[in-house]
Amino acid sequence: MNQQEQIKKQMEKTAQGIKQAMGQIKNRVVVFSGKGGVGKTTVAVNLAYALANNGARVGLLDADITGPNVPQMVGITETAQVEAGRIIPHVVQGIKVISLASIVPAGTPVIWRGPLRSKAIDQFLGEASWGELDFLIVDLPPGTGDEVLTITQRTSPQMAIIVTTPQEVALIDARRATNLAKKMEIERIGIVENMSGLICPHCGGVIDLFGAGGGEREAKKLSLLFLGKIPIDPSVRVEADAGRPIVLANPKATISQAFFAIAAQIERTLKDAPKEE
Repeated sequence: MNQQEQIKKQMEKTAQGIKQAMGQIKNRVVVFSGKGGVGKTTVAVNLAYALANNGARVGLLDADITGPNVPQMVGITETAQVEAGRIIPHVVQGIKVISLASIVPAGTPVIWRGPLRSKAIDQFLGEASWGELDFLIVDLPPGTGDEVLTITQRTSPQMAIIVTTPQEVALIDARRATNLAKKMEIERIGIVENMSGLICPHCGGVIDLFGAGGGEREAKKLSLLFLGKIPIDPSVRVEADAGRPIVLANPKATISQAFFAIAAQIERTLKDAPKEE
């Protein structure tokens, strides 16, 4: 067997492994943002735990290869283990989590070209012991680059969540992410308006630092689902730095209730979706 045939055989094996792994996951949800800094990872992490709070079996894949922050937010400090050639996900508060940050040494920059990044994603999908899940939440890199295309093609997600903030600059990039999701033929696309007003810790009033209602207006304009608004709460940063998602640290907080409501809407949307054959 020549080198070209070996490469082809390996690619076929990888594709088969991904197909088998994804076949055990009922709902695959990818979380997009057209730009960085809109809180995409915070949304992905807390939605994963909000879904698990309702009794779902949930996996969380940190697919942001060059900026993986999920382990910090959920308190993972150990290195991922490999057994019999398969990656063993960390299990944190009942959720299976995989991230490059728990594989490479802390602080090491990931200076990889596109093919290496795609290979890492393939390994996370097809060579990890995900098992049977109700949801796999995938935290995509910001933008519309190679990794976003690769993982969307590999997972065939039933739903895309576009995270934006209310101001126009963020909405411009959210439109790009939406158009990519449409081109990838993801049937259900929803918008989450993050940082939708600052809750004053003294009076409880709301200050619209980035404007208000932009995400909801955009959803109506593009005929997309509007999943809900998430306010700014300084305690989210404090808890994330300590490795605790806010929905676990303070489930009664206004922001946690927003996450729970969005998670419930995601469940309803996917429950009513046509079943895959």
